[in-house]
Amino acid sequence: MYTLYYCPGSASMIVHLALLEIGAEYELKLVDVEKKQQKDPAYLRLNPNGVVPTLVFDNRPYLESAALLMLLSERHPEAGLMPAIGSIEHDQWRQWIVFISTSLQTAFRAWFYPAELGYEEHTEVTRLALQKRIAAIWDQLEQHLSQHGPYLLGDTFSGADLHLTMLMRWSRNMPRTATEWPALNRLAHLIIARPSWQKMVAIEGIDAWPKVTSN
Repeated sequence: MYTLYYCPGSASMIVHLALLEIGAEYELKLVDVEKKQQKDPAYLRLNPNGVVPTLVFDNRPYLESAALLMLLSERHPEAGLMPAIGSIEHDQWRQWIVFISTSLQTAFRAWFYPAELGYEEHTEVTRLALQKRIAAIWDQLEQHLSQHGPYLLGDTFSGADLHLTMLMRWSRNMPRTATEWPALNRLAHLIIARPSWQKMVAIEGIDAWPKVTSN
């Protein structure tokens, strides 16, 4: 049994998707970040960083969304969220997850939380710089997917594609959404059609991403 501390639409989405993909027994515990529940002392004992997600199993909490994706993929290899350990594809899979987490997800965190950069609200200069940084990453991913897609690992779906699509959804209210890049848009269509994505949005009560455009 896994217990996922989550907030709808947040970085916990990737862990929720992984749990649905592997078909594991799990329960959800809501952490309402709008009400600052992530700062409650009881939750901080599980996650001293005061963020979601937190995944608990065997009476131990585990943190960091990308690490949790890799952990679940490795604990349940039969689910096909990762290539076989020792393969070149597995090395590429791990590389993509780290890249997505450290470059794209970190940039989005700066976009959504200006206080972490020392601002009450972003200045126009900072806002434009972050938009440019995120767009440059979309450019890089677009080039790779257009040449080697439709998935990050070519013809093979993996958990890295779930991770990337979660972050594409985060761009939906930005001046330029990720789905304006054709190959990224194609990947988004493939992922949101998966049963795990459909079930996740229904359970979490979030929108079905209506701004994804057709190819």
